[in-house]
Amino acid sequence: MNTKYDFAGLDEERLVYVRPVSVAELPQGVRDQVEDQDVLYAVHRADGERLALVKERALAFSLARHNDLAPVTVH
Repeated sequence: MNTKYDFAGLDEERLVYVRPVSVAELPQGVRDQVEDQDVLYAVHRADGERLALVKERALAFSLARHNDLAPVTVH
């Protein structure tokens, strides 16, 4: 199902993207800190800068909203 969304009124500076990230793709220093997880969720600014890595998708959305950001899912 595809649903069109009108982003016209959305403040682009507040927009962040949440996407799954394979732990295997992360730097070794980060992988060493991850226990029993194959996937983490990244929160990125519109310019691609990674703001956070968290364990659960719901936590990524909650974190973004708590910081007055507007999260959307990206694949």
